Amino acid sequence: MNIIVTGASRGIGYELVRKFASYPEHHVLAVSRNKENLLKLQDECRKTKPDSKVSILPFDLANNDLQKEFLPEMLRHFKQVDVLVNNAGLLIHKSIDSITPVDFDNLFNTNVKSAFFLVQHLLPYFSHYTHIVNISSMGGFQGSAKFPGLSLYSASKGAMAVLTECLAEELKDKKVKVNCLAIGAVQTEMLATAFPGYEAPLGSSEMAAFIYSFATTGHRYFNGKILPVALSTP
Repeated sequence: MNIIVTGASRGIGYELVRKFASYPEHHVLAVSRNKENLLKLQDECRKTKPDSKVSILPFDLANNDLQKEFLPEMLRHFKQVDVLVNNAGLLIHKSIDSITPVDFDNLFNTNVKSAFFLVQHLLPYFSHYTHIVNISSMGGFQGSAKFPGLSLYSASKGAMAVLTECLAEELKDKKVKVNCLAIGAVQTEMLATAFPGYEAPLGSSEMAAFIYSFATTGHRYFNGKILPVALSTP
């Protein structure tokens, strides 16, 4: 399978690439702004599994040109996308009275707009069994616990959930499946920013193992679903 994982330079995305790379039948393209971490990830995968197929693409999804810069690089590696994991995300932890218009644009550009336009540009390269997995948060899951300082972040993740439902309908004729995982507390740098000192019940590698399984098989059972994946919130 040909897989694209965004937000691959740390946390769940990093571990998810490692999981895909452990199987020689997968070719994974790891995307992130952080070139140094991507090189480290690629090196780790090759040391663990010399026949792993991991390509890296340092790219800013929120600001760079998908048509002129992303697609030509992707097409150097493969011509069909079987799994897309929209994992790239930004968290800004501020009270509502201190959020700026720049914060708003940066957060929604990264968490929603970049995923939308990546899907749009990849449409010609999806197959009839492609699975798009959007990574959201329990903060964006309706009815879940909400926390001060995370209003804008949670709103952007809620937008990703609704976008998932809409994309599933729009892409139904192409037989492309789209689902969303609303992730609960996982021990990552992002969680530490939102909840300093909190110890999550799951680590990045454990959550990555679940997402790997869901990305490769979940489209057989679900489409257009927002699924909570949480032991705690937090």
